[in-house]
Amino acid sequence: MRKNVLITGGTGFVGRHLTALLIAKGYSVSILTRNKKENTENVFYYIWDIEKQFIEDEAIQKADYIIHLAGENIAAKPWTKKRKEAILSSRALSAHLLYTSLQKSNSKIEAFVSASAVGIYGAINGRAICTEEMQPANDFLGLTCQKWEAAAQPFENLGIRTVKIRTGLVMGKGDGFLKKLLPVFKLRLGAALGSGTQYMPWVHIEDLCRIYLEAIKNPEMHGAYNAAITDNTTNQLFSVKLAKVCGYKIWLPNVPSFLIQFALGEMSKLLLKGRRVSNAKLQALGFQFDHKYLEATLKDCLSQ
Repeated sequence: MRKNVLITGGTGFVGRHLTALLIAKGYSVSILTRNKKENTENVFYYIWDIEKQFIEDEAIQKADYIIHLAGENIAAKPWTKKRKEAILSSRALSAHLLYTSLQKSNSKIEAFVSASAVGIYGAINGRAICTEEMQPANDFLGLTCQKWEAAAQPFENLGIRTVKIRTGLVMGKGDGFLKKLLPVFKLRLGAALGSGTQYMPWVHIEDLCRIYLEAIKNPEMHGAYNAAITDNTTNQLFSVKLAKVCGYKIWLPNVPSFLIQFALGEMSKLLLKGRRVSNAKLQALGFQFDHKYLEATLKDCLSQ
C-alpha cells in the first residue's frame, strides 16, 4: 500500500514538482486546498480554511508524512505593515492548524517537514558562509523564518521527527525565481542590481524536490538544512551568465540601488542583499546535487 504524503501549498511551483516526484517514487499525495478539486488515482484533494482553523479529518488521518510549504509569497507585494502581518501569520496559523488537527485525530505521522528559507540569516551582505548553527538575524527576513521554524517546534515536542528546509532562490523551467527576470533579459535589457556584489544562493527545483524526498525517507534527517548550492554566485555573475545564455553580453550599467529602493521600499532588500550559505550538513548525509553549475543550470531552465 502506498504511503501518503500530505502537502500544504501543493498547487504552487514547488508543490507541483514535488507531487510529481513523490508519485513517481511510489507515494500517494494528499493536497490541502481552499477549493475542492477532482481526485486522481494517486492525488487526493481536501479542503482547509486557515482563518476558520478547519481541515477535513480524512486528510490528517490518512497521512504518513506532512510537508508544509504553505505561506504568503514574501516577494509578491510591497512590505506594508499589513502585508508583513499576513506573511508572518500565514505561516504560524497554518502550522498551528496542522498541529491541533493532528492532536485531535490521535493520528501518528513519521515526519513533519517544513519549508523555511536562507533568509533566516538576514538581508545582509558579507563574505561569511552561513551554516545551520549560526544565530538567526533580527531583521524582517530573519524574524519571519524564525517564526516559520518555531511553528514546527510543537511537532518535535510530540516526538515527531521534524525537518526544516532552508531554501535558496529556486530555479526551474517557466517558473520560480527566473520567471520575472527572463522577459527583461530576453529583450537584451538585463543588468546587475545595485552593487552586484550581493550573493545569490540558488537551487534547481529538481534538487529541491529530491531534498524533500530525502527528508521523508531518511530517518537521520532532523533539524535545519540549507538547501542551496554553496558557491560564489553574486548578482553580477548571475546577470552576466543569464545574459550569456540568452545570447548576448550585458551592455547596460548596474541598476542603481536607490531606484530599486524607491520602487520596492523595504522589500528591495530581497534584491540588494544576500549571503553565502553552506550545504555541507546536507552533503554529509550523502545527498548529492545534480545541478551544481550556474551556467548549465540556466541553460537547462531555458531549454524547451
